[in-house]
Amino acid sequence: RGLARAQEQHAVLVVLRMDTPGGLDTAMRDIIKDIIASPIPVASFVHPGGARAASAGTYILYASHIAAMAPATNLGAATPISIMSPGTEPPATPQPADPSGNASAPPDSIPPPAGASERKQISDAAAYIRSLAQLRGRNEEWAERAVREAVSLAAEEAVEMKVVDLIARDVPDLLAKIDGRSIALPSGTITLNTAGATSMEVNPDWRNDFLATITNPSVAYILMLLGIYGLLLEGYNPGFVLPGVVGAICLLLALYAFQLLPVNYAGVGLILLGVAFFVTEMFIPSFGVLGIGGAVSFVVGSVFLMDTDVPQFEIPWSVIAAVSTVSFVFLIGVIRMAVRARQRPVVSGVEQLIGSRGEAMDDFDASGWARVHGEIWKVRSRGHVSRGQTLTVTGVVGLELEVTVAPDQSQGG
Repeated sequence: RGLARAQEQHAVLVVLRMDTPGGLDTAMRDIIKDIIASPIPVASFVHPGGARAASAGTYILYASHIAAMAPATNLGAATPISIMSPGTEPPATPQPADPSGNASAPPDSIPPPAGASERKQISDAAAYIRSLAQLRGRNEEWAERAVREAVSLAAEEAVEMKVVDLIARDVPDLLAKIDGRSIALPSGTITLNTAGATSMEVNPDWRNDFLATITNPSVAYILMLLGIYGLLLEGYNPGFVLPGVVGAICLLLALYAFQLLPVNYAGVGLILLGVAFFVTEMFIPSFGVLGIGGAVSFVVGSVFLMDTDVPQFEIPWSVIAAVSTVSFVFLIGVIRMAVRARQRPVVSGVEQLIGSRGEAMDDFDASGWARVHGEIWKVRSRGHVSRGQTLTVTGVVGLELEVTVAPDQSQGG
């Protein structure tokens, strides 16, 4: 969208500011395709100081027409990692340093990945970044090492090794330093005229910010639990509406986030099983066995929820502990209130007549009339009833009440 907007406004240059630990391979390749096909030059700029262009960011830097970095930034560590399974452990022995100061071993001393799938991924990624280096005339050898050995470079070293083009303090400094450069585009070669150019900053819109928020593993985890609790509360209080609406929205947002995250659905199942154990404990006394089993299942499911060893996708232990404690207290409290509410006597409707007291309005043997709750009802009794006797309602049949004489009013009582 940013490139399309730049074309509409006839911009002379697009500056892509980066500070990223990496991202999905598919998203990275989409970005690179757009950069290569762009009729406007793209300058990728690792900024501000302390930022990084790791993993996928390194590929994007190599693909850009101009690659720049701010002081105290770095790039590299571009080895592809599958977020759906544990990664390969790095070698434990120290590796000799290369002339640029990066600790790494020569390519032939690096143990190959454990499986054919990993070897294919790394070979494909190495060929891809090498082709980008050839396209932009950048250091091919280091690019391949960044993939195969996960090496990194600081900004000054990256310029010396021709991995990036220059170092700039900020965007105005970048525009001044690239003024007059010739850039090859699909339509031909152009010369940049950026000295003193007016820049317009375009930040991510609310949609990007919102999606970035809900796809945070901790947020998606909490949304899922809010969805479960909301629907559970609505089930115990039909017609309350609010818990059901909030729960359904949260659950749908969580499911959307899960499709973008490395979710282990066995973990989801364990969490649901834990909730089910909590609920069952309230109805089937098990001396705490179901409650303890539910707590264990809930915590284990939370730990297994994200099927990856990549730190950015893991749920912190502090979040798991806090949510597990709150969930246990919340569920126990809500379920106890629901059970107590169900055990209260009925106070409205036909059912509340059962057990009520009334007064006979005349003498009768089988059928007559009585006043119950201030209303006159036709009643049926198996024995003789005298006027003024107190009656107890034992059943309701259509518009008639079945009654018996109250014990303290029966003959001989």
